[in-house]
Amino acid sequence: MARYVYDFTEGARDMAALLGGKGANLAEMTRLGLPVPPGFTITTEACRAFLDTGGEPAGLWQEVSGRLADLEADAGRRLGQPDNPLLLSVRSGARFSMPGMMETILDIGLNDESVLGLAKAAGNDRFAWDSYRRLVQMFGSTVMGVDATHFERSITLLKELRGVRDDVHLDAGDLAQLVEMYKNLIHLETGEYFPQSPAEQLRRAVLAVFASWDGERARLYRRREHIPDDLGTAVNVQRMVFGNLGPDSGSGVAFTRDPATGRAGLYGDYLPDAQGEDVVAGIRNTVPLSDLRRLDTVSYDRLCAHLQTLERHYRDLCDVEFTIERGTLWMLQTRVGKRTAEAAFAIAAQLVDEGLISADESLARVSGEGLARLLFPRFDASATGDPLTHGLPASPGAAVGTAVFDSTEAVRRAAAGERVVLVRQETTPDDLPGMIAAQAVLTSRGGKTSHAAVVARGMGRVCVCGAEELTVDTAARQFTAPDGTVVQEGTVISVDGSTGAVYARPVALADSEVMRFLETGVSGRATGVVGAVARALSRADTVRRLEVRANADTPEDAVRARRFGAQGIGLCRTEHMFLGERRKLVEEMILARTDTQRERALAALLPLQRQDFTGILEAMDGLPVTIRLLDPPLHEFLPDRTELAVRLAAAEARGGGLPDAHDVELLAAVNRMHEENPMLGLRGVRLGLVIPGLVAMQVRAIGEAVAQRVTAGGDPRAEIMVPLVGDVRELRLVRNEVRRVLAEVSQTSGVPVTCPVGTMIELPRAALTAGRIAEEAEFFSFGTNDLTQTTWGFSRDDAEAGFFSAYLDKGVFSASPFETIDRDGVGRLVEIAVTEGRASRPDLKIGVCGEHGGDPDSVHFFHTAGLDYVSCSPFRVPVARLEAGRAALEGTEGSDSR
Repeated sequence: MARYVYDFTEGARDMAALLGGKGANLAEMTRLGLPVPPGFTITTEACRAFLDTGGEPAGLWQEVSGRLADLEADAGRRLGQPDNPLLLSVRSGARFSMPGMMETILDIGLNDESVLGLAKAAGNDRFAWDSYRRLVQMFGSTVMGVDATHFERSITLLKELRGVRDDVHLDAGDLAQLVEMYKNLIHLETGEYFPQSPAEQLRRAVLAVFASWDGERARLYRRREHIPDDLGTAVNVQRMVFGNLGPDSGSGVAFTRDPATGRAGLYGDYLPDAQGEDVVAGIRNTVPLSDLRRLDTVSYDRLCAHLQTLERHYRDLCDVEFTIERGTLWMLQTRVGKRTAEAAFAIAAQLVDEGLISADESLARVSGEGLARLLFPRFDASATGDPLTHGLPASPGAAVGTAVFDSTEAVRRAAAGERVVLVRQETTPDDLPGMIAAQAVLTSRGGKTSHAAVVARGMGRVCVCGAEELTVDTAARQFTAPDGTVVQEGTVISVDGSTGAVYARPVALADSEVMRFLETGVSGRATGVVGAVARALSRADTVRRLEVRANADTPEDAVRARRFGAQGIGLCRTEHMFLGERRKLVEEMILARTDTQRERALAALLPLQRQDFTGILEAMDGLPVTIRLLDPPLHEFLPDRTELAVRLAAAEARGGGLPDAHDVELLAAVNRMHEENPMLGLRGVRLGLVIPGLVAMQVRAIGEAVAQRVTAGGDPRAEIMVPLVGDVRELRLVRNEVRRVLAEVSQTSGVPVTCPVGTMIELPRAALTAGRIAEEAEFFSFGTNDLTQTTWGFSRDDAEAGFFSAYLDKGVFSASPFETIDRDGVGRLVEIAVTEGRASRPDLKIGVCGEHGGDPDSVHFFHTAGLDYVSCSPFRVPVARLEAGRAALEGTEGSDSR
């Protein structure tokens, strides 16, 4: 029979898959000798068994009862006994941190009788009734399914009747009355009575935590964070310690470094005379952790020592929840803390300097996704002016959006394309959809470790918390500032998560420091987060195997890409060079009725193409430039069919002569070239084989540009890429034409011109016949955008607008296959093509030029698949460089290259 329960003394941090992150870390703190209230963990295997069968796993309760007996013996008290009862907390704890997404129930064991015994033992009636109130409220909503807002309305009504603002001003009599209100509410809503049996409370609480794994907000969080649905959660049962026993008690959250900026030093929030849930929920505004030194010097010093022990042991930023019970410090939880992207880079660099981790480990602790966040703009300091108010800067960055006051409205407006800021008194886990949809979160209550702050930091959302000067009225859908300004829903506001400032107007945004550094390439020693990013990129460049190129179509893009660290151009799209004023020349080529007319149009395009290629080759001198021959269908260079027809009809309706002959000719050409599915029609290599002179013109322009650059003393490295090849015979025909034209250029210019010829692999047939295609191709470049469309059998634009959201919601996709490579389908074709291509031509150069080349997860796949390079937009080049380095370190965490 499976074992389902482990005492804290039996676990360790490396057992997170079985004990969950919280249980494993509680066990680790116990092993370190830190003051942890005793308890036990019910494993994730038990949760999975419950979810599979819908019932309690066989033998579970016998194990729980045995561990409970040990806890009772250790405490010298029984669960829920009438005098001085033992009370327990029941908390979730998944393998991967999911803050606030699952359930917690405190004070298990209290009932109408034991609450009196607790009051007598503690000498504090208010504390006992406050604890009972918390249990009934949590149990009622979490276990018995009563809407939590009913309980909130009850306590709000009571506070209004008593003329008080905060819960702490309700006395013991008020809280006893509230307990009765809550119990009556439960009976009214469910038809059940609140259970008086402590054993029943514990049993039902454990099963409710199991069930919360499948709750809507937990599922939504897992989808966003790419956490598998089949892991399940562990449950931690622990002896209660109380921070709400009076002024010598309290609860807090501490970090070993600032999780927003990475600055070293003790950081966090403390709330006297409160339970930990009060701190996290943001119901009351906290005081800085530094105030604890004045309130309780002994506990503060002990906490500092414990935090140092944990950071040295975990070799990382640690996040700790603690409670002080009448002067005694207890450690309730620790984990490697969530942090902003800015803090991640700063802390990684600091820990290397402190000798705690290696340079390779520091690279593994940052991410391309985090670097991308640092490239986001911030407010232009010269344009901000006076803010409406200030709150606590909880998650950095800057955002401008329409103020909305509930999650549903945030989701609705965001889905319509509007940028929104979610404004709440405090957020709850139920606000997660709105937080995901919003650009920023603003709350009037809570500290930097409140739910809003922790979740926003984890998602990279801008967040300002505890703006207590604001009066947020969610019912009226407005908030009022201290100067009397009323901001109603629909008003555009600006939120600065780095300073805490809130503006009742749109504020101009400025580029980030990191982006400015990358774009200018300023020499000298960079400091702060810029310096940390520079160090991480330098380390990534040292260890990575994958080259990183850029997709660039102009000399300006090429220059920018080179500054960002691109090692060449992996995709230069020649069709972009035919737009604007040059479109007329393409029209002439398309409308040509004779070879002479077509050759004249191509001859006019030739010097323009040559000029473009010369500029790009100069910008990328000494680095490869992969130039793709014309790819899109020709009708894209002509006016819209409907627009032409309407124009001609309007002219005819006006009368006064014959319709414009050019428009008539254009419409005839558009009709002639009309295709039901043009993206699978006459495009790519097919154009070059059907339209005489097109390939020759483009290749001649490339060859002459190479010759010009060589003559000027340059080192041009042009590569010619043929798009949409599905059969080796197509490539062979084009390659023969390329050789012929380049030979002519060499003879005419007196400069030997050779360019490697390769192909895009963007059709399933090309991937499946890669071995034969490699006989003619000197390189492959995967066009993963088209390969994804043709593998899945859908049009990107239509599919994304039509059903992608439903597929993501239903779990068909864990991420859009156009954003992250579909490893099982498209990825399998990539692997086949790599294997068979290199079997045919061992020196085959292979890359990818779809936007997947800049996606962090996809870069890791391409590294594993054996590609030589990735290519992406210039602004994604730093992200790809970083992830290519991290991919190279996967499986080599033991290396030490300080």
